[in-house]
Amino acid sequence: MEIRKATASDAPHLVRFINMAADDLPLHFWRKTVGPEGDPWALGQERAARDSGNFSYSNAWLAEVDGAVGACLLGYAAEDEPGPIAPDTPPIFVPLLELEALAPGSWYLNVLATYEAFRGKGLGSALLAHAEEIAAAAGHDTISLIAEDTHKDALRLYSAKGYRPVARRPVVKGDWDVDASEWILFTKPVGDAGAHPE
Repeated sequence: MEIRKATASDAPHLVRFINMAADDLPLHFWRKTVGPEGDPWALGQERAARDSGNFSYSNAWLAEVDGAVGACLLGYAAEDEPGPIAPDTPPIFVPLLELEALAPGSWYLNVLATYEAFRGKGLGSALLAHAEEIAAAAGHDTISLIAEDTHKDALRLYSAKGYRPVARRPVVKGDWDVDASEWILFTKPVGDAGAHPE
């Protein structure tokens, strides 16, 4: 297995991972943005291929097995002093922004996703460890992430790796079809990896 920095040409993979990690919420939003005649995947790829923005390839790393892309990590520095949530923010995103604001100055792990064919091979654990190295190298003392209560495998992985739930918000569904009922914010002090052998 090899972990490498993503490039703009990885955008087709990135949009699938981004969408997978949030149970089709990005696709739901892209569909609303482009309208019935537009191509939501094309919009997602355009955003992932940009040099800037949270979902840019410049914030992503890919795990490959024998040259095939198997999993993705995407993250970036959270704001040190989050501002108020804009009044025109779609309600579906408000709980996520509220939780993000509870971990100011952390390194925010936004996406950790693995293609089904590559699950159970340790790619998620390897990318989590990589995220902690990135966060430490960038001078962050905390890493944060938000998971849905229905992502049981991910929740087990985070707990096993020392992440602790610190806050929850109800999922606002609107016309988004999803089983999840809660978003859960997890944090972990950076540099804890290996500090407490199990």
